[in-house]
Amino acid sequence: MKLWVVVPAYNEAASIGATLRALREQHDRDFTVLVVDNASSDGTAEVARAFGAEVVHEPRKGTGAAADTGMRHAIANGATHLARTDADCLPRADWTANIRRAFADGLELVGGKLRARTDEFPLKLWERRLIPAVVETAAFFGKVRPSNRSPDYRGPYVMMPGATMAITADLYERSGGFPRTAIEEQHEDRELVNRVRRITGAYGSRRDVVVFGSVRRLRAYGLVRTLAWYIDHHYRPDVIDIR
Repeated sequence: MKLWVVVPAYNEAASIGATLRALREQHDRDFTVLVVDNASSDGTAEVARAFGAEVVHEPRKGTGAAADTGMRHAIANGATHLARTDADCLPRADWTANIRRAFADGLELVGGKLRARTDEFPLKLWERRLIPAVVETAAFFGKVRPSNRSPDYRGPYVMMPGATMAITADLYERSGGFPRTAIEEQHEDRELVNRVRRITGAYGSRRDVVVFGSVRRLRAYGLVRTLAWYIDHHYRPDVIDIR
């Protein structure tokens, strides 16, 4: 298994160091880190290189476009398995080890759990539970959304946040991968799940594949607007990229 971890990043010079440090501290460190600099105007690429990460550039702005560029670069350079997290997230120390275990158990697409970071802001207990609550609410609506229900799918819809997911290189290519879109246009992680569902039922979410995600969007939008954003972008803020 040749595992690569792909990290799309846009103007994350101030925060990507924490993400790369968390990857460097994984129990299982047998993987290559690839940062996709998505037309940043700050020193994101330089910080990534300072941590020893490989860097490629994607000029087309968009999380889908950047993630797809990273995945395909990794495959072209020998990756057999691919994982993705985001540049404002902290994978738990057993993240890659548990991804590897999930693949060994027969899954071809692996989802994980998103929890709230506690190092960015002083959080109260109820705030720490907001990210899981947002994800679970979005997951519920995902299950009942008509576009996610079709006899063409080989299994039920499963919510898989892009910040904590992994896929075999073979399935990534067969499914078509992430759509090359911007986050405000389409939830690229949802689309990848649905593309996979048309091909195989060998996918699932694991409770031990944990990433701690930033609460900055929640702080900027508020709870109701954050929920509306994640549920089909019913809320569209003037500023998408929260820093």
